[in-house]
Amino acid sequence: MASNSHSATNTYQPIDFNLIKGLTTAEAKAVDQLIIDELSSDVILINQMGHYIVGNGGKRLRPMLLLLVAKALGQVNNSHLILAAVIEFIHTATLLHDDVVDESDLRRGKESANVVWGNAASVLVGDYLYSSAFEMMVRTGNMRVMEILSKTTTAIAEGEVLQLLNCNNPETTEAKYLEVISRKTAILFSAATRLSAVIANTSPATEESLAGYGQHLGVAFQLIDDALDYKASQEDLGKNLGDDLAEGKPTLPLIYAIQNGTKEEAQIIINAITNGDRDAFNEVYAIVQKTQAITYTEQRAEEEAEKAINALSVLPSSEYKDALILLAKFSVQRNF
Repeated sequence: MASNSHSATNTYQPIDFNLIKGLTTAEAKAVDQLIIDELSSDVILINQMGHYIVGNGGKRLRPMLLLLVAKALGQVNNSHLILAAVIEFIHTATLLHDDVVDESDLRRGKESANVVWGNAASVLVGDYLYSSAFEMMVRTGNMRVMEILSKTTTAIAEGEVLQLLNCNNPETTEAKYLEVISRKTAILFSAATRLSAVIANTSPATEESLAGYGQHLGVAFQLIDDALDYKASQEDLGKNLGDDLAEGKPTLPLIYAIQNGTKEEAQIIINAITNGDRDAFNEVYAIVQKTQAITYTEQRAEEEAEKAINALSVLPSSEYKDALILLAKFSVQRNF
């Protein structure tokens, strides 16, 4: 990492994400099968798009979080598996809608669904995935689960609208940016870890701590995602470099660079955000590097990862708790 910070997250050996993922292999296969079964519709386009999206790689991070917390708390039961699939459906639905709103043409290194099938189909299949998610969660027979997920999807929608309002607005503050990513991204991480605790019948204090772990981890992940748009290679990132700039998104690296660059440098970034100017990417990139905006963004991510790790003190020692700690460290080390 480029960061000069000396926080604990920055002093570890590179973390193998696949080793963490391997702890839930059997359960993840069951979740994948559940997803495939639920995508079985007599409407052919839903089958085609559903399998394309679900088979399109991705870290399956949110379901994995839910399963790791379940194992750290004791064991995985059928409700955990259903909710892991529900979380993935909600996540996938938000991606479908995001790619339409952002007019993205790449998702995880492949053509996005809206490019392959068009915007209308993407929006409607996203709606189908949301509906399926709610149909599945009813099967748990748990009102608390339904309350958490209905609040979560409302918050995600609010976050998406807030992000839309911030687009092409160079006056967006760090606080406003953090509000967007807390609602739009981190809340689904938090729902995954909270739901696992609810199904395991933990104490309210344990539930809140584990929800906090998910929330801080989600913020750390999004901060690094936004840093990678000005740091990673396109192959690692799986989307076009400069997409955030082209969409006029005032992410933290840009907000910090505006505040810490010269007047002329700030104006270049302000114009690029206002106009959604991908052609200004190289110029903006140079200013982001010069002002150490990536270093700052990574340091903020490390602070969130540390908070996530501290929240795990409610769990007994186990390889699953260790994996959750490693996941927080991985969130700030990764380059994809």
